Amino acid sequence: MVLLRRVIGDALRARRQGQHRTLREVSSAANVSLGYLSEIERGQKEPSSELLAAICDALGARLSELLREVSDTVALAEQMPGVLVPVQDETVDTTGVTAVRKATGRGVHQVSSDGKVAVQVRQDSPLKATLRTSRVRGGDRDVVCAA
Repeated sequence: MVLLRRVIGDALRARRQGQHRTLREVSSAANVSLGYLSEIERGQKEPSSELLAAICDALGARLSELLREVSDTVALAEQMPGVLVPVQDETVDTTGVTAVRKATGRGVHQVSSDGKVAVQVRQDSPLKATLRTSRVRGGDRDVVCAA
């Protein structure tokens, strides 16, 4: 299961880091405490729509852009086969989505890309998964899974 608050937090952190800004700078501009913004970015807290709009404004981003990015990530994650099931090394191509899965001693690692967004899932246990997203540059659809 993909937690929306984690995907939102990852998207906010990626935008902030892409601008080379600190948590302190963005928290001050958004009028939110540094600790609370940190918890939002780590997916521990779910921001209200008003707070999310304030953070987006502080980052110079439109709320619709952020929500579209989050939506793309969630849609891609939903297409990933076997996210919660331990599997052996294999490559899967379903409906234009390329996925690579690798079972390791530290959990199952899976990377998937639709050519625009890449999603990496690390399944540490049946109840704990870490989801990371990134934009694919140049339309390259080759995806590499590094454990």
